[in-house]
Amino acid sequence: MNYAFPITILFVSFIAFMMLRIPIAFCLLASSILAGVNISPKFLSTVFLRFGDGIQSFNLLAIPFFIFCGDLMGSGGISSKLVEVADVLVGRFRGGLAYANVIDSTFFGGISGSPTADVSSLGSITIPMMEQAGYETDFSVAITVATATQALIIPPSHNMVIYGMAAGGVSTGRLFLAGITPGLLLCASMMVLCWYLTKKRGYPKGPKYSLKQGLEVVRDGLLALMTIVIIILGCSTGIFTVTESAAIACFYAFILCIFVYRTVKIRQLWNIAKNSLRTMSMILSIIAAANAFCYLMSLMKVPEMITDFLLSLTDNKYIIMVLINIMLLIMGCFMDIAPLILIVTPILLPVVTSFGYSPVHFGIIIMMNMAIGSLTPPVGTTLFAGCAVGHIGIEKVTKSLLPFYICMVVVLILVTYIPAISMWLPNLMMGTQA
Repeated sequence: MNYAFPITILFVSFIAFMMLRIPIAFCLLASSILAGVNISPKFLSTVFLRFGDGIQSFNLLAIPFFIFCGDLMGSGGISSKLVEVADVLVGRFRGGLAYANVIDSTFFGGISGSPTADVSSLGSITIPMMEQAGYETDFSVAITVATATQALIIPPSHNMVIYGMAAGGVSTGRLFLAGITPGLLLCASMMVLCWYLTKKRGYPKGPKYSLKQGLEVVRDGLLALMTIVIIILGCSTGIFTVTESAAIACFYAFILCIFVYRTVKIRQLWNIAKNSLRTMSMILSIIAAANAFCYLMSLMKVPEMITDFLLSLTDNKYIIMVLINIMLLIMGCFMDIAPLILIVTPILLPVVTSFGYSPVHFGIIIMMNMAIGSLTPPVGTTLFAGCAVGHIGIEKVTKSLLPFYICMVVVLILVTYIPAISMWLPNLMMGTQA
């Protein structure tokens, strides 16, 4: 059967619905229905069956736990403790608050797994602090949103769980371990950029802490950071599944916020759970709709067509990866992270694996591209959240983000062409995959 017209219907209707600002889950489902009915009226029931099958996966149970854990610790004032830890470590240097912003985002990214949560929680603390210390608002917001994207790369990222499912069951433990070094590399590169900018602009030094004060602050912060240790060690050693690790992390966060820090009251849990449920329902509805969309793409052999097209341009894997990165960066400007992962993974994964790339390595490449995409208009959710918190226009922040874009692209290139950056740690701790 010739699928040229149904393929056109699938993608044109999807783009049209997006331009009408219809929620992404409805865009995916509606375009799937139109394309399915065009193939055959019998496919209407199949589309809805695939919609339901999309969320019948045990690994997806980890996502609600990760979301709730991040929301609970965000509401429990963990963000302020992490800011204090970062300030103890680097605040005394010139431009110390800028360095602290990078480090506390690295810490919080390993707890929340969400750039938006990072900006909303940490940004409300660090942006006013930086403004009072003499930093420009646009720079304060720019560094906050840029560093927040580490939450996509440093585990536990629920988007890695989504990618693992879309890639056909790639180990979440391997993905988590693979994200650590690229995330730290991104952190280090932004620290270097901050050193240059703070030296050039003459930003002030921060206060010094006594040894006793510093140890007390670090002690409280380390309790929070144990969350990421539980998740990573549990997944990588095989002691827990990713879902069990997420559930245990939630229980640990509950004990920490209710009984240790005492920053969350029992009566607040209901509102925190409702916020988590709202986020979870959005993500799972997108996953369900994307499953129907991807089923039709597979049926109509869209991934094979894309593979053949790319290979017809060149057989040089380095050029192919340049084209793929450019494609992902452009698409990241116009689509949210989760649906984009679900759509592009089954299309591009066969291409990269044919050149010997590991699905785990490609997952980190996708996350790096999504991190940059979340900072670019017109659909840069992390950028929008930062501008809302900082009460500043998008155009001013975007201009201040230019050096950070360059920094992130450089790290993306390194991660793309040096597989060892991503793969050495999972291969060390979990063995080399065949």
